[in-house]
Amino acid sequence: MDRRLTALIGIAALVALAGCSGFAGTAAPADGDEAQLERSITVTAAGEATSAPDRATLRVAVTATGEDAAAVRDELDAGEEELRGALTDWGLDDDAIRTDEYDVRESYETREDPNRTRYEGSHRYVIELDDVDAVGEVIDVAVDAGADEVQRIRFGLSEEREREVREEAIQTAMANADDDAGALANASGLEVSGVYEVSTAQSRSRPYVAESYTGAADGADASGGASTAVETGDVSVTVSVNVVYEAVPA
Repeated sequence: MDRRLTALIGIAALVALAGCSGFAGTAAPADGDEAQLERSITVTAAGEATSAPDRATLRVAVTATGEDAAAVRDELDAGEEELRGALTDWGLDDDAIRTDEYDVRESYETREDPNRTRYEGSHRYVIELDDVDAVGEVIDVAVDAGADEVQRIRFGLSEEREREVREEAIQTAMANADDDAGALANASGLEVSGVYEVSTAQSRSRPYVAESYTGAADGADASGGASTAVETGDVSVTVSVNVVYEAVPA
């Protein structure tokens, strides 16, 4: 057989063998060699970490009614000026108060009655707080300034704190993955010799949402604190990891 033809056949055979490797991963050994795993154990595991919140978001609304849309808009505009003024006087930055929804429409009750017209309007706000202990006091300020509704109170984490908690969750997930890999290895007559590839599969932060709160109708309590009491709870961060372990016979 022609030597050149023999060489080409040999190269093709090597390429075919390389394409039939037992593991197709994106990670490579540290020395850069394209080593193949003879045996591997693949595990998906989750880890969770919790933390007290360091941020709060509340939603409040100013509402208005009137016989024409212009009157309702004027009332909402006046309400915005009073609400923002009270909250910034208390100590909030103006950019911590933003519009979430603005709506003026004819009332459903009068749409079918041509002799009676009534308009309803609402201006909903999102208020961001770095001091979670001040939530009750801010609610008091907003209500005293004309807010008619307090709709939702959400406790979460700042970006920096969430990164820290996420790292704790990853450590827990990896520890769980190690335990699962060890159990699988023992059941299969294998021994884990190292980690070949690892990646995060899913990450989720679950804030604490206060469904209700209690408030006093007569303003601040006798001790001079906030009259509105809001229950808080921990924020949880969950992370899933995918880990491929190298394994050898036990």
